[in-house]
Amino acid sequence: MVNRSKFVWVGIGVVALVALGVFFFLKGNGATERSVEEILVARGSISSAVSTTGVVEPKNRLKIQSSIGGRVEEILVAEGQHVKKGEVLALLSSTERAALLDAARVQGKSEESYWKKVYKETAIIAPLDGQIIVRSIDPGQAVTASDSLFVLSDHLIVKAYVDETDIGRVKIGQKAVIGLDAYPDIRVNGVVDHIYYESHLQNNVNIYNVDVIPERIPEVFRSGMSANIEILVQEKQGVLLLPIGAVQSRKGKTVVLLKKGGTEKGVRYRAVRTGLQDGRNIEILEGLSDNEAVLLPDTTFVLPGKNGGSNPFAPQRNRTKR
Repeated sequence: MVNRSKFVWVGIGVVALVALGVFFFLKGNGATERSVEEILVARGSISSAVSTTGVVEPKNRLKIQSSIGGRVEEILVAEGQHVKKGEVLALLSSTERAALLDAARVQGKSEESYWKKVYKETAIIAPLDGQIIVRSIDPGQAVTASDSLFVLSDHLIVKAYVDETDIGRVKIGQKAVIGLDAYPDIRVNGVVDHIYYESHLQNNVNIYNVDVIPERIPEVFRSGMSANIEILVQEKQGVLLLPIGAVQSRKGKTVVLLKKGGTEKGVRYRAVRTGLQDGRNIEILEGLSDNEAVLLPDTTFVLPGKNGGSNPFAPQRNRTKR
């Protein structure tokens, strides 16, 4: 009696497993039939870009030094200030003048005033138009002729680091878009100004420096900031476009999926020739025309197949007998 009940329960379990397998198998077939979307070939614009990183830095970084040693009497500019060529940045007393004024000050204000008029300060003058990006001195500080007093930048640029595999696509005059890690919402247009002739090794890869000149310099730009750069190497307008997922590789050919004879169930492949792609869309050069319908497979849910396993409850052929 116990054995009979045991066999009954085993039989019920087997029937349940088979029913469950048939359910998932039929459901899988239905999902496959529904997992395509019909889209139309449309015209639009597409571009190809080289994406890389870089750093904000001055195009010409000039250290300003004094021609004499002495004492800083007055500083007339602030860090970040824009100055013109010939503008006085600071006033210095030579070592001799500083000693003379100190001695005259002891004798009284009139004596000090007399020597200040007779013995003038030495002016530190800006050699070019630019921005003060470093101020290394304070009033009263003693300096020598080898000390750097200021660092002057003519204007900030972005130095991009381009891999040798991409450098052949980069040309002078190409447009670029610059973003900053510190300010991701800010995007600045720029243009490729110079491609360096010598590479340097970085992580065992040959890297070429490329100067990108921004069209404008936002107030938040600072020398040394990390930047992301996209250099536009090619752009086309009014071309036939499809989502990249609609284009497949089949038997060594690039193909798209179409309805067969206008029916709902039958499908066929058609070979196409493609061009630019930008990560979302791909250009169709040959094989399709305007507003032609193409089937786009839905890859958000894929049932196990030959490459990823199989349904354990589905009928299988050529199973090896043991």
